[in-house]
Amino acid sequence: MRNILFFISFLYLQIAVAQSYDAYFTKEALRLDFFLFGTKRTTQVALKGLKQEPLFGGSHTNLIHPNQGEYRIQVLEPVSGKVLYSKGFITLLEEWQSLETDEAKTEFFEVPLQVPYPKAQVKVNFDHRKTDGNFATLFSTSVDPTDYRIVKDTPLKFPIKQLLNNGAPQRKVDIVVLPEGYTQEEMDKFVADTQRLFDYLFSIAPYSKHKGDFNICAVLAPSQESGTDLAGVLAYKNTLFDSHFYSFGMDRYLTCPSFFKVADVAAAVPYDQLFVVVNTKEYGGGAFYNLLNLNVSDNSLAEKTFVHEFGHGFVGLADEYSYEEGMGSRYNLKIEPWEPNITSLVDFGSKWKDMVEKRTPIPTPRIAKYQQKVGAFEGGGYLSKGMYSPMQDCRMNSIDSNDFCPVCTRAIERMIRFYTE
Repeated sequence: MRNILFFISFLYLQIAVAQSYDAYFTKEALRLDFFLFGTKRTTQVALKGLKQEPLFGGSHTNLIHPNQGEYRIQVLEPVSGKVLYSKGFITLLEEWQSLETDEAKTEFFEVPLQVPYPKAQVKVNFDHRKTDGNFATLFSTSVDPTDYRIVKDTPLKFPIKQLLNNGAPQRKVDIVVLPEGYTQEEMDKFVADTQRLFDYLFSIAPYSKHKGDFNICAVLAPSQESGTDLAGVLAYKNTLFDSHFYSFGMDRYLTCPSFFKVADVAAAVPYDQLFVVVNTKEYGGGAFYNLLNLNVSDNSLAEKTFVHEFGHGFVGLADEYSYEEGMGSRYNLKIEPWEPNITSLVDFGSKWKDMVEKRTPIPTPRIAKYQQKVGAFEGGGYLSKGMYSPMQDCRMNSIDSNDFCPVCTRAIERMIRFYTE
């Protein structure tokens, strides 16, 4: 009887959640294009425009994403202030701010964001996480779904190749893969490269248990030239998304400035994650939580960097390695970082304390005795002091590692469940 009552309660909850989505949103997506800009010490945002896109790929059940990211987009009911939808993300701006030395210099970045299309007027907030860990609203606007200024263009038309189809988008993790630096004659190579990368992803734990939770499609959008920019050696290619290595002066850091174009090319299909495969033998990649993932195609380590970058972009996992000078670190060690796989030990109970054996000391020495133990090992988030990682090695720490640690594994599975349950 208890099990029956639990099932009935669960069923009613699912129906109520579905009705909540249907009460406020349509099947389409609302895309908001922002310019995010600032100096080393300031951050501002401006709305460029709004678009209606054919399908919203996200969950219709879980509309409030985990409290992760440096930024957050929220959709609110305008009278009550009820949060109808919320999703965190990161961008290139905060990384540029952590590295830039010129206090007066200003940089601009494109930030396209999708939310479910509202049935009635809503309020949309663009929030920024402050140094104390709390969010503050940078920009707020009202959106009327009947506003003539919402562009309803037909999406760009490119051939679409379905690589994995396991069901309705609202119940799966939907990944759209886009080609960068592949000419029309290289589309078969792009499909083969993409298939190879995902075959590797689904060969490793925990993704190997969850292949049925993913949908993957490839958009066959060609570039004029093959390859990508190697800005540091003055080698340039005419490609669809203007991707380049040497981002912020780092030779292996692969990014692209044309985020709006990426979203335009992906608009015809529902997605939760955007992944750009770049046609090059160089080593590198880049990923921005809930915004964009990039990875190389032909380097001997391409499969491993692919898995690592997807950990950033899909789950919000932090890099667990460190630099002596803390290069690029922006963490406040007086609070817990939002990433699930690093801790300042300020509130270790909110992280993975429950996964640590009682006899394992915290902090945990980096010695052979604890090589296979979950603990809190100093070093992570680019910091060698004051930040701690779950194990001495992991795919988020070293390219040589063949496994995710138990903490990262749990975070990955939680994120998969968020999109699919």
